[in-house]
Amino acid sequence: MRVGIVVLPQKRWAQQRHLWQAVEEYGFDHAWTYDHLTWDPLADMPWGATLPTLVAAATVTSRIPLGTWVASPNYRHPVPFARELAALDDVSDGRAVLGIGAGGTGSDAAVLGDPPAAPAERAARLEEFVDVLDAVLTRPSTTHTGRYYRAVEARTTLPCVQQPRLPFVIAANGPRLMRLAARAGAGWATTGAASGEERVDDDGWWRGVAEVCARFEEVLDRAGRAPSSIDRYLSVDAAPSFSLASLETFRDAAGRAAALGFTDLVVHWPVPGAARYDAPESMVEAVAAELPALRG
Repeated sequence: MRVGIVVLPQKRWAQQRHLWQAVEEYGFDHAWTYDHLTWDPLADMPWGATLPTLVAAATVTSRIPLGTWVASPNYRHPVPFARELAALDDVSDGRAVLGIGAGGTGSDAAVLGDPPAAPAERAARLEEFVDVLDAVLTRPSTTHTGRYYRAVEARTTLPCVQQPRLPFVIAANGPRLMRLAARAGAGWATTGAASGEERVDDDGWWRGVAEVCARFEEVLDRAGRAPSSIDRYLSVDAAPSFSLASLETFRDAAGRAAALGFTDLVVHWPVPGAARYDAPESMVEAVAAELPALRG
């Protein structure tokens, strides 16, 4: 199993540069940052920009893949976003990864003045977003007129280093977007079941994760896609307990995820004093010492 870590873009670059370098030096398998304008659970804290942060991280690392966890169409258009992603892939020399999902209903969904979209509309919007983004990244010219997006002779004159484009990791908990992940994703990401009793405690949350995994297996089977052809990412800190609260918590989470067939676990760099990710930063080094055994 591979383990990646999310570094929240909360500090000026001079203060967070060493975190990205440390993620690579500790031997984590991938590194991510949230793609939000603000994030409701930490709304009172500073928050930086996603793609510039990742481009800066690319200049101080050399090995580790770098990605968005996760981008959404809430305030983005696929044509300019394609240019930004291609630039990240260029600066990182082919290490960019796009984590992408439908988007929630928090501040990012309302900041441009439109009411948050209903779940079915967000799913349809993501399907179109992914298709247009894929076209702009892989074709000489793209013209598109759809329900949500238009493009007129959109060109990416500087293509991705990775060909035909950077990999898409598509976040999906429901069947419609699971079908999108099976069709267009190099990876599938999940936070487990969406809501309800399964989030009351850790055991209930893990039962929800198992149910989501079973549904994704069925989607892959109906799509005729081999299970081994797609990576599976678990955003484990969607669980009630923070995965880096202790080594025992991390080991338990990694073991349960491996048993469910996940190839990749995504944790978060601690934010001491913040309710969601409160733990000593020294836990990152402690967890890093566990990584060789997980790969074995």
